[in-house]
Amino acid sequence: MRAYLAVAVGGLIGTGLRLAFDLAFAPPAGAFPLETLVINLAGTFALGWLVGGLWTRPATPMWLKAGLGSGVLGSFTTLSAVMAAVVVLTSGGAFWVGAGYLLASVVGGLGLAALGLELGSHLAHRPMPHEVSDDGATL
Repeated sequence: MRAYLAVAVGGLIGTGLRLAFDLAFAPPAGAFPLETLVINLAGTFALGWLVGGLWTRPATPMWLKAGLGSGVLGSFTTLSAVMAAVVVLTSGGAFWVGAGYLLASVVGGLGLAALGLELGSHLAHRPMPHEVSDDGATL
């Protein structure tokens, strides 16, 4: 029950942060959606950093992992926002801008996730795991 509450509270925090960032850095109509890209890349890095560092510590409670990962970062970053930006850009005739944005999101997200995992594992003073189990213990 504690994990569910942590996700709910984390979701409120992440959603509030996302809205604040969107309002502060809203691009003009038809412009490259840099704020969504930055949000998603920053969230990807943060999740990689947490999984590589904090998540590997045995004393880290599951409710904290759930609250930060699924709650805060899950609501702060959204794939749906990326896809909506790509659809708007490409339907408005900016095919190459939309394709470049999608490529930057995928490549940047993968790169920053890897960097976050690496830095997080150094923070935890352990080597980066070569395998992550699929039993849900890391997220």
